[in-house]
Amino acid sequence: MTTDTKALIVIDVQRGFDKPVWGPRNNPGAEANIKALVDAWQERGLPIVLVHHDSVKPGSSLRPGQEGNHFKAELDGVRADLVFGKKVNSAFHGDIDLDGWLKTRGITSFVLAGIQTNFCCETTARVGGNLGYDVTFALDATFTFDLAGPDGAVLTADELYRATATNLHGGGFATVTSTKEILGSL
Repeated sequence: MTTDTKALIVIDVQRGFDKPVWGPRNNPGAEANIKALVDAWQERGLPIVLVHHDSVKPGSSLRPGQEGNHFKAELDGVRADLVFGKKVNSAFHGDIDLDGWLKTRGITSFVLAGIQTNFCCETTARVGGNLGYDVTFALDATFTFDLAGPDGAVLTADELYRATATNLHGGGFATVTSTKEILGSL
């Protein structure tokens, strides 16, 4: 891993995801792993990007102006090089041209962490991979929630988590690994 060009992109680590409306989640250690990555990037002066979801849905706890739109405590005091919002799943389709921002700085690879594993994190990893970035997906620095399909069958958060790892790995979009492996390679 060449750390001089590897950014850390942290997706949607927002208080609104603590609301019970989301249902059962997995990976209770995700926030600690996110914090460990952020701390390591800050200690080394590496680029950090923080992205927040600005929901347009009425009543959403992730809407701008709502308490739930704010970052979680694990990101308090983070020295981010870029902070921006998005209204869709991919951070590459947000309020800022993330692709342009990364390319202008010569950044060709990034580590991805955040919420939700199978939505905004997976989508950002897929788009990043399609754009030619070397994407490292810190699976244990993400979490998600149980989700019902169109037939009413519910997939657990752990099943969705594993499906994302399989999709990203099998599709060649990202290297799926752990926080420990990433920190050990810095």
